[in-house]
This record gives sequence, structure tokens and C-alpha cells, in this order.
Amino acid sequence: MTLLVSVFAAIICTAIWYKTAPKSEMKVGLLCWLFWGSSLMWLVDAIFEYAELGAAYFTPEPADMLNDLFLGLSVVALGMIIWIIVLLIKDPKGVIKGKLFRKKS
Repeated sequence: MTLLVSVFAAIICTAIWYKTAPKSEMKVGLLCWLFWGSSLMWLVDAIFEYAELGAAYFTPEPADMLNDLFLGLSVVALGMIIWIIVLLIKDPKGVIKGKLFRKKS
């Protein structure tokens, strides 16, 4: 479930990045790298877990699926938080810089 959540997030993010690729003001490419990296990590985890469990890997308990869903959503939320922090630091549209250095009349 974590693999599915991160892959769907990566696909959605990549589609958004592709649509806004020439401008790239909002650093969506960074978000794509984060989500595709987590997808690769969960794919490797799934391969090793399948090697360990065999066919039982495809019949998880409902509680395990719910835990994996929450973990996947947590990974997506953490990726979004990292992206927002980078946006605040880079300030591509100059909003924070404008507020900090606004001249008072």
C-alpha cells in the first residue's frame, strides 16, 4: 500500500511538473524526485518482503493494509513539508522577500 500511495503521488506530481515544465517556478521537479525516490525505496522493500514471505505477501491482513496506508500518506506529507520548506527558503516569486523588505511610507 505504501508503494501504491507513493507511486500515485509521483505520477500526479510528474504530470503537474510536465504541464508547467518551461517555467518551473514552484520547484515541482524537486517534489517529483522526492516521490519517485520514495517509490523506488518502497519497490525494493516490496521485493525483499516478497522474497521473505512468498505468496503470503499478496494476502495482507486488513490492519496491516491500514498501517501501510497511513505510512504511505505520512511519506507523502513529509515530502510535501520538505518541498514547502525549500520553497520558503528559495522564495521563487519573491513574496517573503517583499514582505520583509517592504518600505514603509
